[in-house]
Amino acid sequence: MAKATFHRHQRVYVEPVGTWAVIDKVNPVWVKGFDEPVRVTYDCGLGRDFAAEELTPESAEKSKDDGHLSHWRLMRARNKWQTPEESRNHPFPGTYPIVVTDENDWGGWRVPGAEYERDPALIEMQARLIAAAPHLLKLVKDLRDYARNNSELDDDLISLAKRADQLRQHVETDVTDVPKATRQAG
Repeated sequence: MAKATFHRHQRVYVEPVGTWAVIDKVNPVWVKGFDEPVRVTYDCGLGRDFAAEELTPESAEKSKDDGHLSHWRLMRARNKWQTPEESRNHPFPGTYPIVVTDENDWGGWRVPGAEYERDPALIEMQARLIAAAPHLLKLVKDLRDYARNNSELDDDLISLAKRADQLRQHVETDVTDVPKATRQAG
């Protein structure tokens, strides 16, 4: 007997297609003489029905990733120092970017108003870069894993994978593991 693993309107990652989708319809397959369906498939609007084994729920996908980094996002805060009319030259008049690193909208990166006023385009780019950092770190790890698992790579790709792994190690190194003299010099 089969039970539904997912529900309608649930966001899932469809592994055979490699994309996120929302379940449009849960399709139980009933057979005469059985009290429960023998199989359940899911219509995600992608041209065919998918089995539960082909789908990953959104929360499980986040936990596969670095869960503590998956909450990073770019938000906008109201500019207290200038009205939207006074900041027409800004990319988003009347607001400034905030990168939130906690699921409860706590913590993260903020920019002083004077610094934002000096170069709003640069600060906007920095905010997008910081918010994308967890995804970039995952990309670096995937590149490292790809290079480790494939023996026939050209020298340029191997060199790129090594540089990416050095960057990953630099990011993931705990500051308490670095000798004190090195911390002060760098």
